[in-house]
Amino acid sequence: MKKVEVLTRIEKAGVVAVVRESTSKQAFEAAKAVVKGGIKGIEVTFSVPQADQVITDLKKEYQNDTGVTIGAGTVLDPITARLAIMAGAEFIVSPSFDPTTAELCNLYQVPYMPGCMTITEMQQAMKSGADVVKLFPANHFTPQIIKAAKAPLPQVNIMPTGGINLENLKEWKKAGAIMVGVGGNLFKGVAKEDYDSVTKTAQEYIEVWQTN
Repeated sequence: MKKVEVLTRIEKAGVVAVVRESTSKQAFEAAKAVVKGGIKGIEVTFSVPQADQVITDLKKEYQNDTGVTIGAGTVLDPITARLAIMAGAEFIVSPSFDPTTAELCNLYQVPYMPGCMTITEMQQAMKSGADVVKLFPANHFTPQIIKAAKAPLPQVNIMPTGGINLENLKEWKKAGAIMVGVGGNLFKGVAKEDYDSVTKTAQEYIEVWQTN
């Protein structure tokens, strides 16, 4: 069951780096920097130029590292989802829920993580086969939203994304986040091509996440 195996790897990773850079080269180097820092979940967004090629290049880069899981983000429709899957994406993330994209991902047995803000959206996503829902944008909520969502939907797996930083990371985990998506705060050094600082920040995120 490839889908289960991929979900297990992402959950083990805990932190998913949301790569949203202005060039494909920056995206590739940024992804490598965070992997070097210990973050094994990589989401290349389709706002990145030639995102599918970046995914393919990263898959080749880490073909011998079974712990690194490469996925695609900002996937708005099934056409983009299929393009990402053909490029090698192991999971698909969307800013919102789209039933036709869910069907396509189910067909290829690739985990689909749609963005949801309400109980209704979460319920619809789960009915369509989503194993994890992306709480987005998470900075519009407090971590207590997870407990509130789990009251009527105790089986829901939530990945908050948006506004997650080193200061609130532990609070989200304690609230019940199965994993988190981290973007801008992680990649501040990319603009100056200071990839060592990106690696250092990635290490800090992993240390906080893995601390009991």
